[in-house]
Amino acid sequence: MVTKGERIPSKNILGRTVVSKAGKKFGEVGDLTFEAKTGELIYIIIKNPTPYADSFDLEKDQNGRIKIPFSSVVAVGDYVVVAEEDII
Repeated sequence: MVTKGERIPSKNILGRTVVSKAGKKFGEVGDLTFEAKTGELIYIIIKNPTPYADSFDLEKDQNGRIKIPFSSVVAVGDYVVVAEEDII
């Protein structure tokens, strides 16, 4: 498992299921947005969002896909785990 602050290749994140710390499913990582100059990840773009993810009033990209701030990611392993309190 990779924890906050460790570097991981983006290909290791794409397609992973995104869940809250409580195990509520948000969807899958469809894309990532990052700061071009620094390489810092800014958002996880969710594909196949669940009704649970849709119940939040989360920011969306120009294509209407849900954006979750990468700062809310607490761990990456079999799943991408996010802290709900950091995204609302």
